[in-house]
Parts: sequence; C-alpha cells; structure tokens
Amino acid sequence: MSTAVLNTPVSFTVPMPGLEDAHDFTLRSVEGATGLYALEATSGTPARLFLADAAVFVPTYNPPVTAATRQALELAEEDAPQILVVLNHSPAATTVNLMAPIVLNPATRRCTQLVLDGRDYPLRADLNSL
Repeated sequence: MSTAVLNTPVSFTVPMPGLEDAHDFTLRSVEGATGLYALEATSGTPARLFLADAAVFVPTYNPPVTAATRQALELAEEDAPQILVVLNHSPAATTVNLMAPIVLNPATRRCTQLVLDGRDYPLRADLNSL
C-alpha cells in the first residue's frame, strides 16, 4: 500500500447526522499511517473527523450495504465499497464506531454514513480488542 499523503474531495449523498449543512469534504490520508484519514469539511460547519479503513483496522467487519445505498453511491454490483469507521480517541482508549460506518465509492468519491439498526455493532468498540 502507498503511504503517500492523498487529499481527495468527497461528497455525501445525504448529510451526516449533526453536520446537516456540510456536504463537501476532503479525505486526507495521515502521513505514515496506512488506512488512517482525516475527513475535513470544506463547506458549512467546520468539522474534522478521524477515520480508519475497516479493511486495515477491523478486517472482519462487514456491515450490510443495501441496494439503495449502492445505487445512491453509483456503485456497481461487482464493485466493493471502501468502509471507513469513525475513530474516537481518549486517554483511556481509542474506540471505533461500528454502528455508523461511512461507505465510500472510491471511483466517484461519493459517500454516505450508514446508521445501522439493532445491537449487532457497538457505538464504541475498543480498537485494541478488535
């Protein structure tokens, strides 16, 4: 995998909860940290979230992506989306939100945040225990 820093514009198909006036973002890879990104709003509410590529940090994580989501992302049936999870860091632990992954079509740079139903996925999973 490349460790070059990438700055990729991405747009959400629907606003993220809590960031309703921000649609356009830049996804910036973190230098020297494969699979780690900063998602920064380029319009609307200033915001920055840290995201982790689930394939790198939580390889067994496979949230359901509906046909409607795939269509909104312009993702062909045979194409796999990139699944990103939001990181939360505190002095006690680093956790990931497995209940609300961000699904990205790398080809179109369109993404959406899924909010999964049920109790199958935790809101704050300790990254070291995954």
